[in-house]
Amino acid sequence: MPSEIDNIRNFAIIAHIDHGKSTIADRIIHSCGGLTEREMKAQVLDSMDIERERGITIKAQTVKLNYKAKDGKEYILNIIDTPGHVDFSYEVSRSLYACEGSILIVDSTQGVEAQTLANVYQALDTNHEIVPVLNKVDLPASDLEKTKKQIEDVIGIDTKNAIPCSGKTGEGIEDILEQIITTLPAPKGETTSNLKCLLVDSWYDTYLGVVILIRVINGKLSKNMKIKMMSTNQEYIVEKVGVFTPKPTDISTLNTGEIGFITTGIKVLSETKVGDTICDAAKPLEAALPGFKPSKPVVFCGLFPVDSSEYQKLKDGLAKLQLNDASFSFEPESSSALGLGFRCGFLGLLHLEIVTERLEREFDVNLLTTTPGVVYKVHLNNGTIVDLQNPSSLPDPTLIKFIEEPWIKATIITPDQYLGSIIKMCQDKRGIQTNLSYSGNRAVVNYELPLNEVVFDFNDRLKSMTSGYASFDYEIIEHREGDLVKLGILVNAEPVDALAMMIHKDFAQRTGKEVCEKLKDLIPRHNFMIPVQAAIGGKIIARETIKGFKKDVLTKIHGGGATDRKRKLLEKQKKGKARSKQFGRVEIPQEAFIGVLKITKNN
Repeated sequence: MPSEIDNIRNFAIIAHIDHGKSTIADRIIHSCGGLTEREMKAQVLDSMDIERERGITIKAQTVKLNYKAKDGKEYILNIIDTPGHVDFSYEVSRSLYACEGSILIVDSTQGVEAQTLANVYQALDTNHEIVPVLNKVDLPASDLEKTKKQIEDVIGIDTKNAIPCSGKTGEGIEDILEQIITTLPAPKGETTSNLKCLLVDSWYDTYLGVVILIRVINGKLSKNMKIKMMSTNQEYIVEKVGVFTPKPTDISTLNTGEIGFITTGIKVLSETKVGDTICDAAKPLEAALPGFKPSKPVVFCGLFPVDSSEYQKLKDGLAKLQLNDASFSFEPESSSALGLGFRCGFLGLLHLEIVTERLEREFDVNLLTTTPGVVYKVHLNNGTIVDLQNPSSLPDPTLIKFIEEPWIKATIITPDQYLGSIIKMCQDKRGIQTNLSYSGNRAVVNYELPLNEVVFDFNDRLKSMTSGYASFDYEIIEHREGDLVKLGILVNAEPVDALAMMIHKDFAQRTGKEVCEKLKDLIPRHNFMIPVQAAIGGKIIARETIKGFKKDVLTKIHGGGATDRKRKLLEKQKKGKARSKQFGRVEIPQEAFIGVLKITKNN
């Protein structure tokens, strides 16, 4: 088994969604004999059912392979297959820190797309050597020369040695492996130095407890060694050392430059901080590695069980999911309309969708999701700054100096015939154009946009208006002051906290009117009249009325001249309605909340 540091190559596979990362990883594993023909299956590294069904990668996965090159030498290849979706870019960034090089896959039928750009820039920031690969050459629409020109124009990478390949047929896989050996650098590190490791990722395993993925920078890590986590100063004994081949395989030692996993008997994920430095407890290091920024939730929403008896089931489900996904947070919340639930933080809407789908599928909980929102910074008159996740907990407007909202830098790549409608949509969303450039007939446009305007349906609308040809990527840049108000919804003069939302003042009137109209259609009629109102502070800006049922109390009265009796009965009915209106609690069906969510999505 080769283990000299010069014979190791650590690399990540990066690309836009659907450009063939996982398929090419499958081909490389098969080519190096990591799995037999019988054990091979499509997307072999995507372990979750939801990843296979949607055909996307959510968690970055690692594999160690042995490869015998044409020069007769044996090499160790450590591959990290990364996700492509913008919500999971934190997975990409930390995977890149563990490697020295990247394979950049570009679909030769689609060309360079927004996420391709974002991932390449991340790789270049990490000083990676990059091998460009042009995938899907077996398709008739493949255009190698045009794709090469795009890579050179938009990204600025030399494509002289770009490798044409097909993940489907296996063509060009051998060339990729040879290029990895010749182009990518071997890891740097000192085998004789004291142990220094980077904690790349961690997840919970039912049988082993917390499994920690590490990259050894200096020294070597062995079984039964006592290690120390530098951020918490906690010490642990290494119980198990292993690598993924892609099956978990136990070994005795991880040497300098290698990527593998360890278990130490840790039971809770919060004790392992991603980006932490691990050292030998007997020979502690003075300085830790720089690590990387923790992932911060950017979208928040309330999750409530449809049936209140499922609250505990939901709580257990969230706790179990958090064991394997430290990037989402939750805390208890109660709502007068929806009962007990949780306020949860996510990295984006796809992340929210996946967590809710896993809760419903794996833990059998029927969920109600409130309107997703972003984190606002509320500056109060006394100088304090409050982070606002839930609009219903906005402080009194008289105490507020101003409110700041998060802004993003968006990159949109589109065929130029759709540019006009994209620019109009961005302007409607309060966007500021910062740059526009062309590569052939494709435009690359940069916008600064408020995250709140983008978070719902921006990507969906972009795809539909461009027949799926445009691609979109973003990064959060800063918080900026905005003219924001809290739009409250009152049903029968009672505020419904689950329907409250933060919104720009210019859009408040229109949204308030639409929400009231939608609720009028969705809330069933009662025996009394129900006003549905939208309000900003104490000012009502829109109103609709749900008429009450009118029971015919006069049917038993026959003949003429009974007008006094009729009047008395009608008066009595009126009093009864007034009383029921006073005490009557309006039931708001689940469809009403979902209907309002769709309105806010379409604005």
